Amino acid sequence: MLGAVETRSVSPVFVGRAEELGTLHDALARCGEGEPQALLLGGEAGVGKTRLVEEFAAAARARGAVVALGGCVEIGADGLPFAPFSTALRALRRELPAELAGAARGQEEELARLLPELGESAAGRHDEDGMARLFELTARLLERVAAEHTVVLALEDLHWADASTRHLLAYLFRTLRTGRLVVLGTYRSDDIHRRHPLRPLLAELDRLRTVRRLDLGRFTREEVGRQIAGILAQEPEPDQVDAIFERSDGNAFFVEELAVAAHEGCRAGLTDSLRDLLLVRVEGMPEPAQQVARIVAEGGSTVEYRLLAAVARLAEDDLIEALRAAVNAAILTPAPGGDGYRFRHSLVREAVSDDLLPGERSRLNRRYAEALEADPALVPADQRATRLASYWYHAHDAAKALPAVLDASVEARRRHAYAEQLRLLERAMELWDAAPEDVRRTLRPVDHTEVYPPCGCEPATTALRLLDLLAEAAVAGRLCGERERALKITKRALRLLEEDGTAPPGRRPGSADPQRAAWFWIQRSRLVQGLGRGDGWKEIAIAQELVRGLPPSEVHAEVLATAAHWSMLREPGPQALTAAERAVEYARMVGADDIASHARLTLGCLMVDAGQLDAGLAHMYDVREEVVTRGLAPMVGRSHVNLPSVLEGVGRSEEAVGVLQEGLRLTGRMGLRDAEAWIWSNLAESLLSLGRWDEAAEAAAAAQRRGQTAGPHGSAANSLAHLALARGRVAEAARHLAEG
Repeated sequence: MLGAVETRSVSPVFVGRAEELGTLHDALARCGEGEPQALLLGGEAGVGKTRLVEEFAAAARARGAVVALGGCVEIGADGLPFAPFSTALRALRRELPAELAGAARGQEEELARLLPELGESAAGRHDEDGMARLFELTARLLERVAAEHTVVLALEDLHWADASTRHLLAYLFRTLRTGRLVVLGTYRSDDIHRRHPLRPLLAELDRLRTVRRLDLGRFTREEVGRQIAGILAQEPEPDQVDAIFERSDGNAFFVEELAVAAHEGCRAGLTDSLRDLLLVRVEGMPEPAQQVARIVAEGGSTVEYRLLAAVARLAEDDLIEALRAAVNAAILTPAPGGDGYRFRHSLVREAVSDDLLPGERSRLNRRYAEALEADPALVPADQRATRLASYWYHAHDAAKALPAVLDASVEARRRHAYAEQLRLLERAMELWDAAPEDVRRTLRPVDHTEVYPPCGCEPATTALRLLDLLAEAAVAGRLCGERERALKITKRALRLLEEDGTAPPGRRPGSADPQRAAWFWIQRSRLVQGLGRGDGWKEIAIAQELVRGLPPSEVHAEVLATAAHWSMLREPGPQALTAAERAVEYARMVGADDIASHARLTLGCLMVDAGQLDAGLAHMYDVREEVVTRGLAPMVGRSHVNLPSVLEGVGRSEEAVGVLQEGLRLTGRMGLRDAEAWIWSNLAESLLSLGRWDEAAEAAAAAQRRGQTAGPHGSAANSLAHLALARGRVAEAARHLAEG
C-alpha cells in the first residue's frame, strides 16, 4: 500500500474545477468557428494549474485538436529567450510537419529565430522593425496552421517568462484575428509582487476585451476530502480531512503532501512549517537520491539525463537507482518530450534549492558549467550559450563568466531577444572590473558589425573594448524600448571617451576617438527623440562636428545620412541636399550598402523638394527596385511610404495609388505591420484626392486596424475627418479628429 502511495501522490480523481474547465471548453468551441481565444490562468503555487491544463489538453485532443505545450524555463534567476514559444512550435512541427512548413514558406530565415529547425536565421544589421516583424510573422504562422486545424497553444509558468516572451505573448493577444486557435497562459499569482515584470503585462491584457482571466482558487473542505480519497484509494476519516484541510488551507499540492505524510505516520508534516514538509520526503530518500535531487534543483527547471550524469559523477547503475528512488518518492519526474528530469513540483525544487549552502550552490554551478563546456551537445543548441553563461555567473567565476555572457548576448541578439541581450550586456558590465585584466585583453572582439559600424581602428585597449560593449548595450536598449537605460549607457560611453586622455595629434579636441564619439551622439539623438526630450538636432550637430574633416567611413556616412533625413522631415534645403549627396558618396566608398540606400531615398525626396522633380523621382524609383530585389525589409517599407507620399505631394495621385498597392503586397508578405499601416493611411489620402471616397474610407479603416503605433492611426483619422466634412457630416468629422 505504501509503495502505491509513494508512486501515486497525484490524485487519479480530478477534483472540482468544473467552472474553469467549462470556460476552457467554451473557448475551444468558440475557436472552432474561426475566432481565436486568449485566456490567462492564474493561481498560487500548488493550487492545481498544471493539472487543470492537463485535463483540458486531454479533452481537447479527444475532440481532434492539436495541443502544443511550452513552458518558461528558469535557470537560476534567468529565463531562456522565447523558450515556451520555441518548445510549443517544435511540438506543433512534430504534430503537423507539412502544415507548419507550408505556413512558414518564404519566411524561414526570420522564423528560425524562434524555431532553429527551420534553417539559418537571417543576418544583417538590426533595426526597430526586426522584432515587430518576427512577431507579425509568428502570428501569421499560427493563423495559417490554425486555418485548417484546431490548435491549443498552452504556455506555462509565465511568472518565469523573459521579457521577449512577454512582448510576443502581448502581441499575439492583441493581433490574432482568425484561425481555430486557443492561446492559454498560466502563471503563479502569489509570485506577482508589486514590481514583478509580469504585472504590467497582466494590467495591459486586462484592458483587452478579447482576453479572459481565470483565477484558480483553493479547494473547499469537501473537495479536499475527495482529493485525499483519490490519493489513498480509500475514504479518509473526517478528523483527518479536517486536519489536512486546516493545515493546507485547500492548496491542492499541500493536500497531497500532507495526505502522504499522514499515511506514512509522519506527524512532523502536520506540525512543522510547510517548507519543512516539502523536504520530509526528500530527506527520507537514500543519500544518493538526495544528492541527485540537490543537483537537479540547481540545474534549472529541467535537466537532461546526460548533463545530470556528467555533473553527478556517479556510476551509471548508481545514478539510475538514485533517480528511480527520487521518481518513486514523487520528488522527480521524467520531463515530457525528452530524456531529462525535473521536480514534480517547483515548490519542492525551490525548497531543496533554498536548503543548499552558498558554497554548495556555486560548486554545483561550476560543475554544470564545466560539463557543458566540455561537451556542448549535452543540451539543445538553442539553449547552450544562455545556460553556460548562467552557470558560470552563478559559480561566481568572473574570468569564465564574462566571455560566456558576451557569447550569450550575441545569441540573444540573433533571436531578436533584445531585452535579454541588454540584461546580459549589463551583467557583462557588472563582471567587467571583476574579471582579470588578461582575460579582458584577450577577449574575442564582440561581433558588433551588425549594430556598431567599424570606426577605422582596431580596439587596442581595454577601454575601447568596453566601448564596444556599451555600444551593443545602447542599441539593445533602444530596440527593446528601454530608452532610459540606453541613454544612461550612452552617457557613460561618452564620459569614457572624454576621460580617455588628451587627443593625439591630428585628432579633434574633446575626444580621443571622434568617430566612436560621433556614433554615440547619433544614438543619443535617436533616444532623445524617442523619449520626447527634444528634436535630436543638437546631438546630430555635435556628431557632424566630430567627423568634419575626417576621411570617409561608415560612421561618417551614417552621421551625414541621419542629418539629411532629419532635415528632410523638418527643414529641407540646400544644406540637407548636400549632406545627403555626401552620405551617398561616402557610403558607396566604404561599401555601406544599407546606409547608401537610406541616404539615396532621402536624397530623392530632397531633390523633388528642390524642384528637381524627374531626377528625384528617378532616384526614389531606383532605390525602391533595388531594396525589393535585395529583400531589404525596412527599406522596402520606407520606400513604399516615402515615394507615394512625394507623388501625392506633386499631384500624381493615380501613380501613388499604384505604388501603394504594390507596397501593401510586399509589406504584407514581409510582416512589416507598421509600414503596412502607413501605406493604408497614405492610400486613403490618395484615394480621397481622386474622389474615390468609399475606397478611401475602407483604406483608412484598414490603417487603424493594422496600426500598432499612434502615427498611422492619427493620419487615417485625419483622412476620415476630411471625408466626413466633404460629405457634410461635421459631428462625425469632429469625432474622428478627437480619436486621432
